[in-house]
Amino acid sequence: MRAAISAIADKGAAAVRMSDIAARAGMSTGHILYHFGKKDRLLLEVLAWSEADLGARFQRAADEAASPAEKLALFVRFYLPRHQGDERYALWTQVLAQQHDDAGRHLLTALSDAWEERLEAILLEGRALGQFADVDVPEFVIRAVAMLNGLSGDVMFGRARWQHASAHTFALSALERELRPTGQT
Repeated sequence: MRAAISAIADKGAAAVRMSDIAARAGMSTGHILYHFGKKDRLLLEVLAWSEADLGARFQRAADEAASPAEKLALFVRFYLPRHQGDERYALWTQVLAQQHDDAGRHLLTALSDAWEERLEAILLEGRALGQFADVDVPEFVIRAVAMLNGLSGDVMFGRARWQHASAHTFALSALERELRPTGQT
């Protein structure tokens, strides 16, 4: 899986060949084809593996966080691409650009839903502790994820505004402003 992510990041999903991935993994192309069939399926499987790894790393960090506000900051940090060439986010963009069957759409929906569920849990915890405003959670999640996806596209595109400013700081500030309980500044 790591070999596939590396090859995709270097060549892009459209240009990468199964033989490129096999060579990086030290395997034969036939072995890769036996396990994954076609390239589209391999890309989906690599994305699922990557997201499971990222989700587990996020959860370990969130379990150590002292407050919902810290968890929110971690969520934003783990969700947004780290830089213009972020391999994980590049894989998302490559996979989303493809046509998918029902199974592929179901997998992509489940991966997206997992992030939304993480954010929802943070919001509910913060609200229960009185640290976050009483927002409409499903609506907030939709807006927050849409903003983060837009910022992610900007970062991956290399928009100049994010070369001297932090998309992470911008996003976190916007979310915190909306979550600030009434009467707090």
